[in-house]
Amino acid sequence: MWYSSILAYGQSKLANVLHANELSRRLKEDGAEITANSLHPGPVTTNLFRHHSFVEGLVSKLGSYVLKNVQQGAATTCYVALHPQVKGITGEYFADSNLAKASKRGTDVNLAKKLWDFSMNLVK
Repeated sequence: MWYSSILAYGQSKLANVLHANELSRRLKEDGAEITANSLHPGPVTTNLFRHHSFVEGLVSKLGSYVLKNVQQGAATTCYVALHPQVKGITGEYFADSNLAKASKRGTDVNLAKKLWDFSMNLVK
């Protein structure tokens, strides 16, 4: 088996979406007035590809034309956390400060439950 940092990154983002969905479902089930959502900040100029010299070179040359700066990348996070229009919304996925559709795997209820159970067994 081989390791790919890019595939691992994608899996970690999927896990974040699934966790937020399952947390939201459980909080609703318990009657808690706490929201849990997930989001995609969009493509942001960061040093994420610092260990991939070719990609890092492309990002540094073309990034300012096609990628968001850090402030723009943080906008959706701030919107979901603070905007009054999002109050009470839970179990949703946001992109560019709007409701969006998560991937098919990101909305898989059974996969979310399976990940939750697996995680709980790890921390016992």
